[in-house]
Formats: sequence, structure tokens, C-alpha cells
Amino acid sequence: MAATIAIETPLTDEVRALVKALNAYLNPLSPPQFQFQMTVEQMAGEDTTVFIARDEAGRPVGMGALKTFGENMAEVKRMYTLPQVRGQRVGAALLDAIEALARQKGVTLLKLETGSVAGFEPAWRLYERGGFTRCGAFLDYPDSEYSAFYEKALI
Repeated sequence: MAATIAIETPLTDEVRALVKALNAYLNPLSPPQFQFQMTVEQMAGEDTTVFIARDEAGRPVGMGALKTFGENMAEVKRMYTLPQVRGQRVGAALLDAIEALARQKGVTLLKLETGSVAGFEPAWRLYERGGFTRCGAFLDYPDSEYSAFYEKALI
């Protein structure tokens, strides 16, 4: 599938629907205290850039975000693609766009947190194929059995 990826505001009904679908997928997988979900309002902050993937008809089919921390580190957040486009490299295109912006901003280390339980295997494959490797907890994330942490050096 040829998706178009663009930076968009998260404060739209379309993006809210993607966030709602992502949360509905994630909520049953881990206890609430081990879920670190940004709201669309948080995603609209100056430190975060949101990318939306759209299909040929212009419908949103995926999203991802880059949240920056200081000069050298940034985090991949809110990665999600609709079930009907999974396996069509939409997630990889979003991850590529996020990484390209991180490099443009001078970020040297890109990190992320995802789940570590059954149901997250597609995410692990996406990140590992994208050159990310497992690492320890970072920032204020607790080191728990419910989280898997990844990083990628951009230097």
C-alpha cells in the first residue's frame, strides 16, 4: 500500500479516533499503571511532532510521534496502524519519517517503550527491523515485566 505520511495536528476527530483505537487495543494487554499513553492534548505539545499515514483515499490508517528531550535524545511514541493495513509497511514508513525528523533535529539517540507481553510481537518486529535494539528502562519509566525498551543510535 502506498501511504502518504505527513506531520499533522493531533487535535482532530480523525486522530482522536486513531488514539481511541490504539488505546482499545493496548488496554487489555497490561495493567493500567504500566501503560504510558499520551493524550492528544499531550501529543499537541511543542516537544512532540505527530505523523499521520493516509491511504490513497485520504483516510488516516496509522500514526506515530516523536517526542524530544533536550538536545540529544528523543522518543518514539503512539505508534499504531489500523489492522487492515498491517503487513503493508505503513508502520515502517511512519518509523522512517520519525527517524528522519529526529536526525534533522540533531537527535543522536532515539528510544522507545512498548509492551513486553503477548500482543506486542508485531511492534518488536517493526522496531528490530528498523535497527532498534533492546535496552534498559529510561527517563521515569519503571523497569517492569510489562515494558520492553528499545534504542537506536543515530550517529
